[in-house]
Amino acid sequence: MTSNAREPRVQPVPILSLRPTQMTVGMREVKEKRKRWREQGKKKQAQLLGSHMIPVIHGPDDRYYVIDHHHLGRALHDEGVKDVLVTVVGDLRMVEREAFWGVMDNKRWVYPYNAKGERRPFRDLPTSVVDLKDDPFRSLAGELRRMGGFAKDTTPFSEFLWADYLRRKLSRKAVDANFDKALEKALSAAKSKDAIYLPGWCGPASDD
Repeated sequence: MTSNAREPRVQPVPILSLRPTQMTVGMREVKEKRKRWREQGKKKQAQLLGSHMIPVIHGPDDRYYVIDHHHLGRALHDEGVKDVLVTVVGDLRMVEREAFWGVMDNKRWVYPYNAKGERRPFRDLPTSVVDLKDDPFRSLAGELRRMGGFAKDTTPFSEFLWADYLRRKLSRKAVDANFDKALEKALSAAKSKDAIYLPGWCGPASDD
């Protein structure tokens, strides 16, 4: 089996044992996922848990490092779910611990930036989903994508790149004070040519 083969783990893994590879989430998005989870009946919840596998890297010390669905992991934990299924996207158990984060960085499987968009040392990464901090600009970017402000893209952490762009266009105060109004401004900033370098940019409707 190649190291890239996805091998689902049939054994559930405790959510709190999963190690995040980013520092922040958009808490609005987490709340939205919690709300949707609560609206499902027990049977549907069980189906969702069976079908939503969290992609992980199997790392040194037999730990699992989450490389996507941090919002879902945090939402499920906050809703009292103890275990989730994971799918192993890469096996890095042979990598020495000192070299591990360098390899993760090289493969773009880690995003060590704080809620101000500043890069931090790998040791500052949270050790569980409980310690993920809120970045309102990540919420703004997530909502902007859902509205069609930019297209879903395979670029790793693309919504964080948008969050950083929006951080330079709007103040945090404005986002905290009136999210809907901030979203309108974000939409117009997303259509601007300034954003042409960003993944999933949809651009202006015309050049008139």
